[in-house]
Amino acid sequence: MLVIPYSLALTSSQVKITPETLLLSAAQNLLLFALAIFFGLLLLKHIKIPGMGLPFLTGALEGKNQAKGLKAILLPSIGLGVLAGVLIILLDFLFKKFTVELQNIEVSIAAWKAILASFYGGIAEEVLLRLFMLTLLVWLIFKIIKVKEVSPNDLRVWAAIVLAAVIFGLGHLPATSQITDLTVLVVIRAIVLNGVGGIIFGWLYWKKGLESAILAHFSADIVLHVILPAIV
Repeated sequence: MLVIPYSLALTSSQVKITPETLLLSAAQNLLLFALAIFFGLLLLKHIKIPGMGLPFLTGALEGKNQAKGLKAILLPSIGLGVLAGVLIILLDFLFKKFTVELQNIEVSIAAWKAILASFYGGIAEEVLLRLFMLTLLVWLIFKIIKVKEVSPNDLRVWAAIVLAAVIFGLGHLPATSQITDLTVLVVIRAIVLNGVGGIIFGWLYWKKGLESAILAHFSADIVLHVILPAIV
């Protein structure tokens, strides 16, 4: 629900939002996220990688005090999220000549809409791309390439992180296609820019859990969609 104002502004859509369309959208997303969360949690039990999972939510459900652990990841997660946002901004200068239309549209969107949409990016996209997709890719790669134990810098996990990051970038193309033509450069831009964030968020999910990735993603979106347009 929170992302709807931003989506409509981004696409300049004149679609009329009715209670029926909202109900249908809610039902579709309920099913999608229920399946993504179910299979993500199920696969996590099979791969059993230290750090990967939902440590704070799990601890809270078990009645543990999570304040100290949350404090420990808060600044690193926000810091890496801000870093991801800055890196994306710097890299986007390489595509500025070809994607001015995209950038101008984002700058024109009201800040409150971008703030609301940042919750969608932080929570929903991390559930789909990290909890489900990245976990699934790790499980598949582990099935294909078997070793005795997972190393702290396991290349199989890195491969899954990069693949999930590429899928993350490609997943933004349907929305982009409503704004501009999907040229080769626009597709490359989507993969490169979103891939930077995807790799950082994927590493945080691997090492510190989904909650850390959510905090980082939210922070990156605030930098990209709220702070940068305000400065510009």
